[in-house]
Amino acid sequence: MADIAPDAPPRSKWPSALRALRHRNYQLFFSGQLISLVGTWMDQVAESWLVYRLTGSALLLGTVAFASQIPVFLMAPIGGAVADRYNRRTILVTTQSCMMVLAFILAGLTLTHRIKVWELMVLAALLGVVNAFDIPARQAFLVDMVSRDDLVNAIALNSSMFNGARVVGPAVAGIVVAAIGEGWCFFANAVSFIAVITGLLMMRIQRPRLSIEGSPLENIIEGFKFVIKNRPIHALMILLGLVSFTAMPYAVLMPIFAEDILHGGATALGLLMGCSGLGALGGAITLAMKKSLRGLGRWVAVACSSFGVALIAFSFSRVMWLSALLLVPAGFFVMVQMASSNTLIQSMVPDQLRGRVMAVYSMMFMGMAPFGALLAGSVAHKIGAPWTVAMGGIIGAVGGVLFGLKWPALRPAARELVIAQQMTGGAPAQEMTARVFSKS
Repeated sequence: MADIAPDAPPRSKWPSALRALRHRNYQLFFSGQLISLVGTWMDQVAESWLVYRLTGSALLLGTVAFASQIPVFLMAPIGGAVADRYNRRTILVTTQSCMMVLAFILAGLTLTHRIKVWELMVLAALLGVVNAFDIPARQAFLVDMVSRDDLVNAIALNSSMFNGARVVGPAVAGIVVAAIGEGWCFFANAVSFIAVITGLLMMRIQRPRLSIEGSPLENIIEGFKFVIKNRPIHALMILLGLVSFTAMPYAVLMPIFAEDILHGGATALGLLMGCSGLGALGGAITLAMKKSLRGLGRWVAVACSSFGVALIAFSFSRVMWLSALLLVPAGFFVMVQMASSNTLIQSMVPDQLRGRVMAVYSMMFMGMAPFGALLAGSVAHKIGAPWTVAMGGIIGAVGGVLFGLKWPALRPAARELVIAQQMTGGAPAQEMTARVFSKS
């Protein structure tokens, strides 16, 4: 099921918060992704700034974001079925290589001053198609690199890595864009993919082929049925979709805050995104310190409501330092919600359905975002970005409260699912019962 490399260092070498790094494969994955994700965040900040510089339109900011993410919503179920049927490392090498090619094309067009908004949309849509296969495979691939005992920590470290890059990438992008232009950010992103591809090729994976029966369509339907049938997973997915649709689009509108409201330009955009990433990094590290699933359901509810409150406060700020400061708790709480939800869902999913269930997770987490981005761009065009962000914060806060009220009734079913999957992993029943959360 999962590979523990023969030459993996003994468990005692690694602190509890870094225990997933005792696996050689995960070390390679972690280091390669960390470099690549810095480039990815530089690319995202530079791209949003380029769109706004070329058009000055909040609506087009939302439209480009829609083009990049709608393929995830439409095609992630196919990507999930592929991830459960075929070698996940091979899938990731292919998707990461495709992303590198697209980044080089974007860099070339921008550096030669030929880039047009429609070309940005086409490249964004193609990247979305690749992500529809990359995200489910990458999420499901974690269990192939670490033992089930270390899966929770691997998810948390993944989030830490993602948000560590989110702190560095936007800050560097703000400086680079202001100094020499967006094209060099795109070029740096393209080069950064070499690190993750190299790491993937160096891995030694010992994953037995899972027995997946039926047609691809039947496989996809089976994944949806599992999510709908199991109410704890269903509830977590619904909350993820709600927040991604209503509250997360604040990031799409960030160039408007940086330029028109706070009057700070590209450097301010990098600072704002970096502060959000700093908070998210803190949230991911907090989760990495956690040794069990106990309390995670409550964490999801509190974090979701707190994220909404932080967004409301941010939307009314007109001072740069205060706006940057308010994005730290916003980033912290949204990361706690997203990573805790991911951890709970992955702990409740059988391995043979992992790719397909994580495809639904991708649909809710990233797939709902394009609809939210398009709506946020349209609403901001009419009533302004601050009120648009405030409305999303209010909806997110209410959603967190409702989930918190509902979770206690779902807890017993969640506990049974976790124990069932950990028993499948081969641990004794009494040991599993001791590990599984009691008051989450």
